[in-house]
Amino acid sequence: MAHITLVRGDITEQEVDAVVNAANSSLLGGGGVDGAIHRRGGPRILAECRALRDSRFPEGMPTGRAAATTAGGLPARWVIHTVGPVYGTSGGDSSLLASCYRSSLLVADEIGARSVAFPAISAGAYGWPLEDAARVAVETVRGTGTDVEEVRFVLFGHQAYEAFTTQLG
Repeated sequence: MAHITLVRGDITEQEVDAVVNAANSSLLGGGGVDGAIHRRGGPRILAECRALRDSRFPEGMPTGRAAATTAGGLPARWVIHTVGPVYGTSGGDSSLLASCYRSSLLVADEIGARSVAFPAISAGAYGWPLEDAARVAVETVRGTGTDVEEVRFVLFGHQAYEAFTTQLG
């Protein structure tokens, strides 16, 4: 089982093998974590995302799936893009949110990543209640067999950090 750590900070500054991007289905950048990763990582990430759209996801990446690209100018080696569910649209189907974490860990195993930094997927603009997002994230990571040695939850604000701290018990 991967060792889980919590960090309050900026996911674009993490020196890990892979950072997870809470992407939108277009894979072409957006706001929040997605925008920050694309801005700091630079045009190579966008170019590889466009190639993913052309080859594997012409209609956009489905919710709960994941795929890797270069990390461009980030200190990480790769970015694993995953599309979280929008809380109101999904009806709060936590299996979709759990799938983001499982799929990302599967991709991490495929590319050989041993350290992975996750944001609180869907807990920002996508409206997932923070305490439940933390519960799903921690339970899913704990319950997923992976070769990843460290899972780092990188949390931007105090409330997110506290919610994840409570779940780690």
